[in-house]
Formats: sequence, C-alpha cells, structure tokens
Amino acid sequence: MNFLVVKAVHIIAIICWMAALLYLPRLFVYHSSHTNNEEINKLFCLMEKKLINIIMHPSMAISLITGTLMLHLDMSYMNFWWMHLKLICIVLLILTHRYFMSLHHAFVESRNEKNEMFFRKINEMPTVLMIIIVCLIVLKP
Repeated sequence: MNFLVVKAVHIIAIICWMAALLYLPRLFVYHSSHTNNEEINKLFCLMEKKLINIIMHPSMAISLITGTLMLHLDMSYMNFWWMHLKLICIVLLILTHRYFMSLHHAFVESRNEKNEMFFRKINEMPTVLMIIIVCLIVLKP
C-alpha cells in the first residue's frame, strides 16, 4: 500500500480520535451537573456510549494500526529521539483514553463522584499531549 495513502488515513483517524477525546470530557462536564435527573442521565450515557463506540474506539484503533504500519514501512524514524518521545506521548494518550472510559463507566453505574470543575480540568489532558505530538512530528527537533 502506498505510504502516502496510509499517512492520509492516519491523519484522518487522528483528527477523529482527538475530536472524540476533546468532546467526551465536555459531555462529562454537563453530565456531572445533571446526574439527579434520570432521563437526562440516560441521555448523556447514550451520547457518551455512541461517541465512544462509533468514533473514539475505531479511530484510535485505525490511528494505532496506520501509525505502526508507517513505522514498519520506514523504520528510519526510530533513529530519532523525538520519535521515542512521541511514542511515549501516544502511550499517555492511550492511557487518557482508557481513563475516560473508566469515568464513563462510573456515570453508567451511577457512581461518579467527580464534579464539573474536575472534568473541565481533565479536558486539557488530550490537548496538551496533542500539542506536544504535533510539535515533535512537524518540527522534528
């Protein structure tokens, strides 16, 4: 398969994954202030579930597959320190993804103890990682 096609699919998947990672905590912000209303609580759980299952999980999987394929097609990138740092940031992004899943499950199981301010703060986690990753891959310091 053409490297540029894989790269294009990778970029598209990353955009989708990041959109979901940025939107899910925003849903948590609003969800956390409506947990007493059963109907609204169910609606937020459904919205979060669809975002996770339709966009977030598939785009993460495609991002990881195409990223791994690109590295396999051109292993010379592994000779640079910035690629290793980028891979560490990707692991942190995956851990963030997993943490957001646990927060969603807490809402589904009606055991969320976090407040709106907490969710506003964690919304910045994927943003910071995204900025670092983009700077590393574009600037190649």
